[in-house]
Amino acid sequence: MAYSPARPRRRILPYLLAVVLAIGLIAGLRWFFGRSGESAPSACSGESAKIRVASSQDKIWILREVAKEYSGRTVAGRCAEVVIDEANSGTAMRALARGWKEQTDGERPDVWSPAASAWVTLLRQQAAGADGAVPVADGKPVPIVTAPLVFAMPKPMAEALGWPGKAIGWAELAGLAADPKGWAKYGHPEWGQFKLGKTNPNYSTSGLNATIGAYFAATGTTSDLTAGDITDARTRDFVKGVEQSIVHYGDISMTFLGNLLRADDRGESMAYISAITVEENSVTDYNRGNPSGNPATLGEHAPPRTPLVAVSPKEGTLFSDHPYVPLTWMDPARKAVADDFLTYLHSAPVQAKFQSYGYRGFDGKLGPQATRENGVIPDATITTLNLPTPTVLDKVLRSWSELRKRANVLIVVDKSGSMEEEATGTGESRLELAKKAAINALPQFRGDDKVGLWAFSTRQDGEKDYRELVPIDAMSKIGPALRDELGGLTAGGGTGLYDTTLAAVERMRGARDAGAINAVVFLTDGKNEKNGGSDLANLLGRLNPDVRLFTIGYGEGADQGVLKRIAEATDGAAYDSSRADTIDQVFTSVISNF
Repeated sequence: MAYSPARPRRRILPYLLAVVLAIGLIAGLRWFFGRSGESAPSACSGESAKIRVASSQDKIWILREVAKEYSGRTVAGRCAEVVIDEANSGTAMRALARGWKEQTDGERPDVWSPAASAWVTLLRQQAAGADGAVPVADGKPVPIVTAPLVFAMPKPMAEALGWPGKAIGWAELAGLAADPKGWAKYGHPEWGQFKLGKTNPNYSTSGLNATIGAYFAATGTTSDLTAGDITDARTRDFVKGVEQSIVHYGDISMTFLGNLLRADDRGESMAYISAITVEENSVTDYNRGNPSGNPATLGEHAPPRTPLVAVSPKEGTLFSDHPYVPLTWMDPARKAVADDFLTYLHSAPVQAKFQSYGYRGFDGKLGPQATRENGVIPDATITTLNLPTPTVLDKVLRSWSELRKRANVLIVVDKSGSMEEEATGTGESRLELAKKAAINALPQFRGDDKVGLWAFSTRQDGEKDYRELVPIDAMSKIGPALRDELGGLTAGGGTGLYDTTLAAVERMRGARDAGAINAVVFLTDGKNEKNGGSDLANLLGRLNPDVRLFTIGYGEGADQGVLKRIAEATDGAAYDSSRADTIDQVFTSVISNF
């Protein structure tokens, strides 16, 4: 047979096709893992150097995008990778002060970026007080971006107070909060009493800066706050008056903003809240229908019908400077990556990315979102307050704990049979971990806070699915009983979720205290398993914000969607503890609402 040059070409074609498919498969895998993992696969080869950055929640989504874009660069001959971990500013500060323990605090970071340098000041104070090593270098940290604290107010309410022509400050809000006429003083009785949303200053930067701002406002100064100012009776009365207008505290400001957007959907935004102390960028996020600030969810919700405006407190305010804090335990290779990543964060394209989400640059420059349409007056005069000394700052937090609004709370704990199962990887049952978490969180309550305890599964008290273990009373009286009853819980039975939730809310309505935060903390690892009784529709129809529900979905089997709907029906908050070993941190976050 004569040789034909076409036949080898026919044999080559399948191989070429296989090569093309393999290249496509590799590209697809790179795309998939780049989207679903913590960071994209490194583009460089050889030795690597990975750093972990513990970041505050507010900027974490943008920072993760930036870290993925950065990872793969070569730094000092090594392939650099940056992983961004979520870390509440106050919680991370305490973990660092006591000497970060990975078993309870998560993987140890190399860089810490809380939302404000105040946390670095507190870290130095608390670590020194505990005779521990301070894991940060001396000197002022370098900011990544900046944002001033503002009063975020529904625009009609701000205008009723004279905004934007009239300056508004803590004095106006404190006066309105104390006036029994409420908004009727300004011709709007339909808005009810003045209601303030403010986060817990022990955990949240906006709450910390707002508390410091209130103390400054009470003294009429912008710097040199003294220990004597904190103990002054008039100062304390002023701050206490502000705190009495609180709807509830929270660990993050996004809780309030998310609830507000849902209230706006119902046409009830001004019935929910009158002002929230937040950073300026949160106002622009909210007005774009994206209260979480997550770039991935931008555009999923329409802008609110009633927008917020950013009101700069006339007495002055503090800036969240989002410091970049290298920790002293890094080796030279990781330190080189950390230094290079900071340079990258300060580059013009990255700063523009942050500014496109409402932040100011590290140099304070405004971005394109700072417009009147987005609720921000670009040329507004802002008086900057000076951060108190470490000793005074510590006294501010201690004093706030004495002056904050009281709590009136019923804790309801699931003791169904599934709580006997091991919490994956811990060697302990879910119930044992939950009991420890609840007991550890009890010291957050003050002696005059009222607390009660129920346990539930099915048929705990006759036909009732719940049993009262400790009647609601002052913590100073029933603290030991709470600890004993929590420690003695044993598991068994099904999950009578709906009937128990409704009964707990009705009990708290009967025990409602007008001068306190009235709430139910509800922990469950499952879903409703009871036939008959209340169904979900009936339950949701009977809930409202007079008693707020804070739900904890515990473990892999918890019905997170239903718990979220229940919490949102009361303008409370749902917490996800799908990983049972996170319950200690989650319980602490929940109790920070009070």
